[in-house]
Amino acid sequence: MKRFLLTDDHEVVRSGIASVLRNDYPASEITEATNENDAWIALKKEEFDLVILDIHMPESDALTFTEKIKSFYPDTKVLIFSMGAEHIYAKRFLNAGASGFVSKDSGLTELRKAITLSLQGKKYISESLASLLVDSLHAKQKVNPFENLSARELEVLALLIKGNTVTGISNSLNLSISSANTYKRRIFQKLNISNLVDLIQLANLHKMI
Repeated sequence: MKRFLLTDDHEVVRSGIASVLRNDYPASEITEATNENDAWIALKKEEFDLVILDIHMPESDALTFTEKIKSFYPDTKVLIFSMGAEHIYAKRFLNAGASGFVSKDSGLTELRKAITLSLQGKKYISESLASLLVDSLHAKQKVNPFENLSARELEVLALLIKGNTVTGISNSLNLSISSANTYKRRIFQKLNISNLVDLIQLANLHKMI
């Protein structure tokens, strides 16, 4: 019997994945969590074969959490299933120990393939990501400048692109306004830009939006 832990703050997403798992693995046991804390409590109570994890959840740092899971429970596989841009996030999570990164824009065939490979102890890499990784090996410089940003800076970046103010970012990520401002300033410095217009243009150039 396979044991799955679905960690996503959207009920409809968890319900959809659970439906796929019950169809493909009828005897499976499925546990659901809406954030990192609840998922960690579940992990301490029982063993799971696979954790399916979203990367954008309130009060959660999915990248650090992935590393934590692999450190404490190395036999537990972690599959990222998220709306986050694959070319921005996937490499980071694979390096952190995730078995794969599946975009929520992908079809069920890809999700099923990723789950199967993960359970077999293999890596799932989409064709587009594979192509990107090959290109990055041959490029003299990094393919996209956003790779220099930390996981938290990427979260702040995503909110800035969506039009959130510093106050809104502070509330969404449970940060002080001062910390939110600091992250914004660091992002601008690392990307060598000076305003939001430049940020949006750069994000468009690298297909983040």
